[in-house]
Parts: sequence; C-alpha cells; structure tokens
Amino acid sequence: MGNKERKRTHSFTRFAVWVKKERKETELLLRCIPATVVSLFVVSVICMNLLANKTLFQAEWIALDGGILISWLSFMCMDIITKYFGPKASNKIALLASSINMLTCLIFYIASIIPSNADDYTALNGILGGTWFILLGSTIAFLVSAVINNFLNWAIGSMFRNNPDGKLAYTARTYISTFIGQFLDNLIFSVIVFVGFAPVFWDGFHWTVWQCTACALTGAVAELLMEIIFSPFGYRIVTKWKNNHIGREYLDYINGGELQ
Repeated sequence: MGNKERKRTHSFTRFAVWVKKERKETELLLRCIPATVVSLFVVSVICMNLLANKTLFQAEWIALDGGILISWLSFMCMDIITKYFGPKASNKIALLASSINMLTCLIFYIASIIPSNADDYTALNGILGGTWFILLGSTIAFLVSAVINNFLNWAIGSMFRNNPDGKLAYTARTYISTFIGQFLDNLIFSVIVFVGFAPVFWDGFHWTVWQCTACALTGAVAELLMEIIFSPFGYRIVTKWKNNHIGREYLDYINGGELQ
C-alpha cells in the first residue's frame, strides 16, 4: 500500500471515528436536555417559517414579516441551552430544529397539493404549502445566525470570570448575542427572499435593501425588548437546572469524561 492509500485510509478511519463520537454525544445530549425547552424551540422555528410567508407591514422605509412575532422565543431557548450546555450543544439542537422544520414543511406541502373539493381552503393550502425559497432563506438565515448567536453568547459569558453564573453575566451575554443574532437572521433572510427570489417568482414583488436593513434592525430591537422581559425566566430556568444537576452525564462528558 502506497503513502497516498495509507493517508486516505487513515483519514477515512479518523472521519469514521469522529462521526461515531458525534453520534453518541448527540444521543447523550438528547437524553439529558429537558424536553420542554427543546419542544418550545422546535415549535418556534416551525412557526417562524410559516409566519414568514406573510408581510405584516410594508412602507417605503421599512417592511416586516410575521416571523418577528415568534423569533424571540427561539433565541431565548438558544441562550438558555448555550448558557447551560454550551454552544456546541445549542448548535446541534438548532440543526435538529431546522431538520424537523424541513420535514414539517414537506408534510404540509404534500397535504396542500392533495386534490380537494373544498375551495374555501385555498388560502390555507397556500400557507401550508409555503414557498421553497422562503424555506431556503429561512433555513440558511437561521442556521448562520444561530451559530453566531451561540458562540458570541458563550464568548461574552466567558469574560465574566469572577461570577460567570451571575445575573449580570447572563444579561450581558443574552442581550448582546440576541441583538446581533436576530439582526443577522432577519437581514440574511429578507435579502435572500425579498431581494433575491421574490422579484422573479412573486411577479415583481420585492423589498429594497434599505427595507431589509430596517426590518432587520426593527426585529433586533423587538427581540431585545422581549429578552428584557423574558430573560429573568431564562435565568431562573438555568439556575434551576444547575441546582437540580440536570444533564450531569453530558456535562461530565464534555468536561473530560468518557461515554459509556
């Protein structure tokens, strides 16, 4: 066996080991993380995608889609998971939520194209069926903003070395990361959908780049306000998890333990 073949075999073996390790780690995380937060997270991502089909308001300088009504919940759930389980765990749950969202959209689409004699359900079919480029834009924007939000949240929290579990640390990490993450989520989504695809597939309907930027900024401000209202509940949840030693098996593993 030549050097190239040995290197290729070694690389494949390392990749296979990595995949096996990540699979087992993810299974452990899903066993340890409280189901209520994960369920709320998944539901909020699905609702964001459905509500994004509707423009709530559009003027010369701003436009808003319905996703702004529920996006705060998904970011709050990510902040809670990141604070307690770490950014890698939060990224995995975000990927899980996006996968379930795509599966849900597929089921909705199949339901929407099934022939029916009930003409009154045309509008509902349009909502359930959704639009492929909205799903694409929503998925890309959410995953990119989720990764940035989670690692930024973790980085800011690590700066509070004296009291990383205090209210000030939790407030700073959630407020800053959520504002930036929400801004990027809205901006990426609106540019992809309403600047890139909508003019072609929606008979010329579109938003301007300025409208997208104003929407992203407005959404970030709205998200920040919701964080101010609900972050005490998030802090209380994290504190309760810590006091009850929730997910100890996973935390011990990522801190140097071994998977059984």
